[in-house]
Amino acid sequence: MTKPACETALLTKRRNLKNGYYSYTFGPFRAAGKCRPGHFLHIKLPCSDVFFRRAFSVASANPEKQELEVIFKIFGRGTRHMSQMRPGDPIDILGPLGNPFKLPRKTETAVMVAGGVGVPPLLYMAEQMVAKGYDPKRIRFFYGGRSKEDVIERTRIKRLGVHFHPITEDGSLGEKGLVTGPVATFIKDNPGCKPRLFACGPEGMLKATNDLGLRLKVAGQVSLEAPMPCGFGVCLGCIVTLTSGGHARVCREGPVFEIGEVAL
Repeated sequence: MTKPACETALLTKRRNLKNGYYSYTFGPFRAAGKCRPGHFLHIKLPCSDVFFRRAFSVASANPEKQELEVIFKIFGRGTRHMSQMRPGDPIDILGPLGNPFKLPRKTETAVMVAGGVGVPPLLYMAEQMVAKGYDPKRIRFFYGGRSKEDVIERTRIKRLGVHFHPITEDGSLGEKGLVTGPVATFIKDNPGCKPRLFACGPEGMLKATNDLGLRLKVAGQVSLEAPMPCGFGVCLGCIVTLTSGGHARVCREGPVFEIGEVAL
């Protein structure tokens, strides 16, 4: 695990992505260069009635500018308070925390499975892979949402040159249905592509992706979400059961686990 830093940074850029989604960029944060796709930040919200920090996946990091980005959606009181911040406002950040994704080999096809607000670490990973010289055509970015309003940053994903597959439950964008259906079809129809799965999103989607990987014998990783009052393994509030027996802490041993490692 990377040694985290705890610093006060300023909100330098605020983008309203519509439908309750926001992109925030903070800086300077001296540990920005240590961030990797799958790491998360533990943020102390700027209000007195939310006591515990909130975990947010890193959506991008700029080591030169010492800036990092998070993308979130308003779900409750904490994120509503956060949505009211303005550029120049300070915020307390602890991170990077957790264990990140392991990049695939360049000969493998990265099959990314994002659901709703689970897109940030996979977007970050796709950007990092392209920057490192991976062939963008060996990245299949499957992104599911309830409607087109829940499939955010579409232009940003397309700009990478990857194969982008939007799927919506109501059919308002791309294929209609659940995201794991087209993922399964692609893997079955392309047995020689050497697929490796990477997923982040709602619990049901992660379970379906995990089951799919086990059924089709495709390795990969899933990034889990859990309540994280402390963020570094002390409070034991984010325990999950391992298939091999015993338990793990999502904040410490995760949030990224191998497919088949956790009982989902």
